[in-house]
Amino acid sequence: MTRHDMITSPANPRVQEAARLREADARRTTGLTLVDGLREIDRAVVSGVEIPEAFLDTEAAGDAARDGIVARLEARGTLITPLARRPFEKVAFGSRNEGLVAVARFRARGLENFAVAADRPVFVVEGVEKPGNLGAILRTCDAAGIAGVIACGSGTDPANPAAIRASLGTVFALPLAVATTADAIAWCGSECRRVIASLPTGARLWHEAALSGTSAIVLGSEAAGLSSDWQRAADSGAITFDTIRLPMHGIADSLNVSATAAVLAYEALRQLSP
Repeated sequence: MTRHDMITSPANPRVQEAARLREADARRTTGLTLVDGLREIDRAVVSGVEIPEAFLDTEAAGDAARDGIVARLEARGTLITPLARRPFEKVAFGSRNEGLVAVARFRARGLENFAVAADRPVFVVEGVEKPGNLGAILRTCDAAGIAGVIACGSGTDPANPAAIRASLGTVFALPLAVATTADAIAWCGSECRRVIASLPTGARLWHEAALSGTSAIVLGSEAAGLSSDWQRAADSGAITFDTIRLPMHGIADSLNVSATAAVLAYEALRQLSP
């Protein structure tokens, strides 16, 4: 059994260091992040993610699922650090306390390690900074059988603990890469992916485009939309480019990006079905 002595102060250096992993700079420097939630931690374990340490709330009610995950972590050599309630609340995510927070060595890989099925669509999300939206997109892509996701543009961080939580841990299992927009475009061209961008002014309705097969479905941020790099690449012949739209019948001029992703992912799945 690998256990640290219980920590009772939120000012403890180990607690402070872990809490800083909710900041992007600390994650980039260390290659570590925090995983909240028993289901999310369990999926990290199943996916073989390295978890050097986990913090256990000693004042939380006993939970068989939590105890089982703790036992598996200990068997893998994870250091289990018991915390009193106040230091645990400093490490944990808001009030969503399930009694366990894991420190994981996780960051999305580059495109050189992005191995996906060639006959299924991928999603490319550009500039989606809100971790809740990014996590929801990953969760939807996992559910709909999308081959993988490329996250590009500034501020898009799949290792954000809030993105991990919103993905329900699917971020650990779904093929995922981070890249610059230029590299994402080059990948689409080299892999002969038909780029289909969702835009308010898209040329055709979403169900009129062939979303299944060798497509790359591209979504931009709600604030900035899709960068002009994609159209320039299409104009130069670097990629095959098409645009689609979802009709808007109310006063809103756009959908939440994760809602758009859900519509398109399941339309791609429908098109794949016999």
